[in-house]
Amino acid sequence: MRKSVLLVCCVVLAAGILVAEKAHAPKIDPQRMHDTVKYLSSDELEGRGTGQKGGDAAANWIAEQFKSYGLKPAGANGGYFQDVPMVGVRALPATTFTFVPANGAPVELKNLDDYVTSNETQTESADIDAPIVFVGYGITSPENKWDDYKGYDLHGKVALLFVSEPESNDPNFFKGKALTYNGRWTYKFEETARRGAVGTLIIHRTDLASYPWEVVRNSWGGERSYLKLEGSPKLKAASWIQLEVARKLVAMGGLNLDELYKQSQSRDFKPIELPVHLKAHVVSAIRPFASRNVLAMVEGSEADHRRTETVLYTAHYDHFGTDPARAKGDQIYHGAVDNGTGCGILLELARVWAGTKPVPPRSILFAAVTGEEQGLLGSEYLGKHLEQLPVQPILDLNYDALAPIGIPEEVEVSGAERTTFYPEVEKTAKEFSLAIKPDAHPEAGHYYRSDHFSLGRVGIPAFSISEGLKFKGHDLAWGEAQSKDYVEHHYHKPADAFVDSWDFTGDAKMAEFGYALGQAAATQTGEIKWLPGDEFESAQKKLAAGQR
Repeated sequence: MRKSVLLVCCVVLAAGILVAEKAHAPKIDPQRMHDTVKYLSSDELEGRGTGQKGGDAAANWIAEQFKSYGLKPAGANGGYFQDVPMVGVRALPATTFTFVPANGAPVELKNLDDYVTSNETQTESADIDAPIVFVGYGITSPENKWDDYKGYDLHGKVALLFVSEPESNDPNFFKGKALTYNGRWTYKFEETARRGAVGTLIIHRTDLASYPWEVVRNSWGGERSYLKLEGSPKLKAASWIQLEVARKLVAMGGLNLDELYKQSQSRDFKPIELPVHLKAHVVSAIRPFASRNVLAMVEGSEADHRRTETVLYTAHYDHFGTDPARAKGDQIYHGAVDNGTGCGILLELARVWAGTKPVPPRSILFAAVTGEEQGLLGSEYLGKHLEQLPVQPILDLNYDALAPIGIPEEVEVSGAERTTFYPEVEKTAKEFSLAIKPDAHPEAGHYYRSDHFSLGRVGIPAFSISEGLKFKGHDLAWGEAQSKDYVEHHYHKPADAFVDSWDFTGDAKMAEFGYALGQAAATQTGEIKWLPGDEFESAQKKLAAGQR
């Protein structure tokens, strides 16, 4: 959810915010951000779990803030909410996973320590007794001349595969070191389900996934939320397994995992059926519910078509709720950085835009979305149901997890360079004395891991705005150390908790930068497009032609 900017003539108001010439706006207030993040990450909101009391309370509170700013409701029935029909699925202790070799003793796995699983078919019980097939990375990518399946029929079988994608330093082959969507776990489950698999086992490797097993365990160990089924095929067991478990599994078939990994780097790779079955009994608690996106807007000034177009700002408000099973320490996943900070920025932008005079030709839409931690669900629903919006997005600027650790001297806008809006982004960054830096860890596939992706994949130019690793008064190594510490000790853990001494001046700068980009995009007359040849260009053409 990252977007754009226009207007060459900008002035710095006493408030410290860069705005288009003749536009007057309140100043971004770091203290308001501080207070927002403090409240959203407090014990009172119980980790803002999707479909849970704390998450619902957060949505209500955000709607109240939008109303207090004087923003127009942009949800259903004249309100601030868009209902997102979901189903919660939680694997129960009665669930069993057993590897059964053709020759040898069965091996039963231990939930959470050896594997995690979820029944995407959203039924209370599912049984599997099927052969396990190693399919490399499980990727079919005609543009990269890559097909791991080679016509193999996966119906009724269990796919075993690596997360990520083939190793490459060639920018023309799977974008080199940068991870494409083919490497994401969501793609793996989608593709194997499309091919008829009943289950999928993703082999976890910290270096390939970019996060340790504890993150997988925390993310998948409790209830998983899904959009209510709309007919696409789903897996009875969408699963991750530990690396060492995978080693033992393939050894049961007389194979070596390291050798299989080497084979999977070749275009000549073909699926290998192991002489091992997965026998699984997946017992789940099923909970239908409706979560909510929170939508508000500033209506544009133009009477022509530009008023029906909008610059969209997004940030997810959900986190992981609570984990009563944690015997020691904090049971609340506070989500202060992820994504209390994005909400703090979104609300300040909403307040400032509500007070901006004159209003720009295009409208400005704000979406606090739900279910990001469950797989970008709220933004996916938003993108699939654009007809429910009163205005149509022409650009999405997303904010997700901006640690308030200092004044950034760099900005990351990965994905902006793939749009016609990028020259404006470059110009605005220069005006803010921000060096645009490429994604510090492109192999992690960050573009496909936040809500802007849901808008991008339906054709809307979209990117996130975040700080780089260089901060005022510190060298690059300091920023890298801060990032590493967050990922290792706070990311998707209860330790992502609020620190009262945090200084939100840096986050305010990121908000000001996004405001200026929004001014530019809302004022310019031309279209914002994906560049020719981009993976989302065809989706944008279909969107424009009404062929979604």
